[in-house]
Amino acid sequence: MGVPNHPNWITFLRNPTQVHDSPRVIIYINIYISFLCFSLCNDLFNHRDISYVSFFNCSLIYYLINVYSDLFQLALKYFKNTEVDLNNVLIMTGDFNIRDNFWDSNFLYHSSYRNTLFDIADSFHLEISKPIEFFPTRYSNNVQDSNLVLDLVFLQPNSTKYDNHHIYSDWRLISDHAPITVDILVVKEHILTTK
Repeated sequence: MGVPNHPNWITFLRNPTQVHDSPRVIIYINIYISFLCFSLCNDLFNHRDISYVSFFNCSLIYYLINVYSDLFQLALKYFKNTEVDLNNVLIMTGDFNIRDNFWDSNFLYHSSYRNTLFDIADSFHLEISKPIEFFPTRYSNNVQDSNLVLDLVFLQPNSTKYDNHHIYSDWRLISDHAPITVDILVVKEHILTTK
């Protein structure tokens, strides 16, 4: 069927290499910040459940990573088996499908995948972000099932540009996931020319 498109958003998704290799994760960038020259990357991670883009700001290259980790944790296993040195990752976010009491106080148990996820985030010099207000990120269609926190955000620690994220439970329309936003300060470079 394809992916949703809107004229105000640029869509970044990986092209499948095989029939059963369709991407399950997408990154949307608002055209308002297109001056940062975003570009889809596949050189370090080439996986259907990992999407990452680069962009330039103040003459430095930065990265945004979006992840979908299914119930078998294929994306986490891929990360763990792929050793890369990727600096300047600003954010890693996604649906990690991990229930854990560290980020969901309604869940009583610790997941064995939490340490793996934290090791991956640490390799990118990121730490888990705490939302400004705690809401579930995935809503069940069955009233007898509890709502869950499965969507997580990892950011650079002690950053002066950002340190937390927003979960908009009231924005949830037809999706079973609540939108998450992170405000990141970018500086539009001014190029001086002399005559």
